[in-house]
Amino acid sequence: MTDGLTCGIDIGGTKVAGAVVDVDGNVIAEARVVSPATDPSAMEAAVAELVAGFSAEHEIVAVGVGAAGYIASDRSTVLFAPNIAWRNEPLGADLARLTGLPVVIENDANAAAWGEFRHGAGRDVEDQLMVTVGTGVGGGVVTEGRLLRGAHGVAAEIGHLCIVPEGRPCGCGNRGCLEQYGSGTALVRSTREAVAAGSLLARDILQRAGGDAEAITGPMITDAAREGDRFAVEQFEQLGAWLGHGIASLAAILDPAVVVIGGGVGEAGDLLVTPLRATFERELTGRGFRPRAEIRLAQLGNRAGVIGAADLARRGI
Repeated sequence: MTDGLTCGIDIGGTKVAGAVVDVDGNVIAEARVVSPATDPSAMEAAVAELVAGFSAEHEIVAVGVGAAGYIASDRSTVLFAPNIAWRNEPLGADLARLTGLPVVIENDANAAAWGEFRHGAGRDVEDQLMVTVGTGVGGGVVTEGRLLRGAHGVAAEIGHLCIVPEGRPCGCGNRGCLEQYGSGTALVRSTREAVAAGSLLARDILQRAGGDAEAITGPMITDAAREGDRFAVEQFEQLGAWLGHGIASLAAILDPAVVVIGGGVGEAGDLLVTPLRATFERELTGRGFRPRAEIRLAQLGNRAGVIGAADLARRGI
């Protein structure tokens, strides 16, 4: 472990965000560029350019990169990325050559989970489950102070826990995955379906969308729920119940001290967490005879990934 400044990079399908982070998790500087997702070489060049810009102003000792996709156990090779043109890409080795610095590659959700564990909502425990609720469902697991990666580096694909056998088709190739029922995409889909079915309760949200069901968005539903629209509140109750169901199953195996809820939909706060917690407590195995995990909202927001990646680089793990 080093006490120097490290650089955290968060690579997504539309942007590449970077930050200089100190040993206490404070962001010293940050920047972002458009993600050239269809061109692996251009992506590497964009990351190297970000690091070079930071290095011109700060003494960077290592780089951590969080990338959406399957990261091999060598913490360097991207086996597959769904929204970026990477297949068995030696990303870590390439970036180390381009930057002249040690580089650690991590799954972006794992990096965010580690950021919350080290410097956010889970910093007072040793066992944490993080669930990120956005377009899909992701997250990461820390057990006994270590990030759970599995034998091949691709553990903790939380969104692909099967909760409805033969349920909705998922982009992963299976059916009935948690993210088909407990994600922001599922929230919007169920609302649009209710509108299409002629639900009178959904009239307010349809009006917000200018009468166009396809224009309904997650933030629109959240705003309506915050203003007390009963239909919108019910959509969050349904979403939270699905997530609580999945988290109860995960807790039966992992026994976390804390469950951290993050992601864009997590910003709805109690609208999501209250029904999630109720279902979790109702369905947890051994309920009433065991300590149960505390459910907390994430604290680091969209900086969790860069802070976590920078800390992993600092530790060389």
